[in-house]
Amino acid sequence: MIRRAVLLLLASLLLCAGAGQAQAAGYRYWSFWDRDAGHWVYATQGPSLARPSDGDVQGFRFAVSEDSSEAARPRGTADFGTVCAKTPAREGKKRVALVIDSGTKADAPQGETPPPARTACARVSPDATTAEALATVAKPLRYDTNALLCAIAGYPEKGCGEQVAGSHKPTEPAPAAQKDTSGDNGPSLGLPAGIAVVTALGAAAIWQVRRREQA
Repeated sequence: MIRRAVLLLLASLLLCAGAGQAQAAGYRYWSFWDRDAGHWVYATQGPSLARPSDGDVQGFRFAVSEDSSEAARPRGTADFGTVCAKTPAREGKKRVALVIDSGTKADAPQGETPPPARTACARVSPDATTAEALATVAKPLRYDTNALLCAIAGYPEKGCGEQVAGSHKPTEPAPAAQKDTSGDNGPSLGLPAGIAVVTALGAAAIWQVRRREQA
């Protein structure tokens, strides 16, 4: 009887571990990217700290993502020459090409529709941050009290980095030519590790029961 109870407990723990993995939460937010050698690379600084150089290409993508390694990249193949072709260089200024991808309907907050993706060339002072460059071409911007970028060009109208229950994968990933897999971490080890721990605990419990039965 005791052994059966232990086995039932083990089965329940395994089901809970699987359910926890399946319901991994994501966050709805604007991710920030650098274009490097034709690939999008997740930015290591926020737009209010990053100071791009003349000729840089940077992108923003609105989507639901579980973490940076799973974040959806901006779509398209824009390059500096294309984006800034109609914005001539000017002494004492720098030009930054910006790609603004508002994502898909699946990623949009309830009741909102994402505007079309677009590009813009910001001509700003040499020491300007990305946030300052963005403000010249995509107003209004909205930030929260922690300086998190919440909206670009007024989208979305509300919300800011809110948690979205359930595992979510972007329905329209970036084209294969744009994907940068150098930062991929491979499959998650959360569930296998959890199963291993639960199995070990179950085996130990059964061993204890057998010892008591033999005593």
